[in-house]
Amino acid sequence: MRKVLLTALNTVALLALAGAAFAADASVAATTGLATALGMAIAAAGCGIAQGMGLKAACDGTARNPEAGGKITVTLILGLAFIESLAIYALVVNLILLFANPLLK
Repeated sequence: MRKVLLTALNTVALLALAGAAFAADASVAATTGLATALGMAIAAAGCGIAQGMGLKAACDGTARNPEAGGKITVTLILGLAFIESLAIYALVVNLILLFANPLLK
């Protein structure tokens, strides 16, 4: 029930903000910097939370079975690299929106 309510509230919020986003004209250039900063902040927070959860799970796994520490460490490093690549992709998208914004042309 909680997921359904959260999904419904997110959908309503996105639909309410979509009209304002499509109705923007010259003010798009002024708010692009704020939007890209907010987007990168959200992406960095999400990646930080995911890395923390992954590290917690790796520590728990190593504490439960110390002999599997090598395999867990390799998997952890690979997973952290994938999570960090998501933050880099978000940075690239935000830089494209900031410097080569297709909405301004």
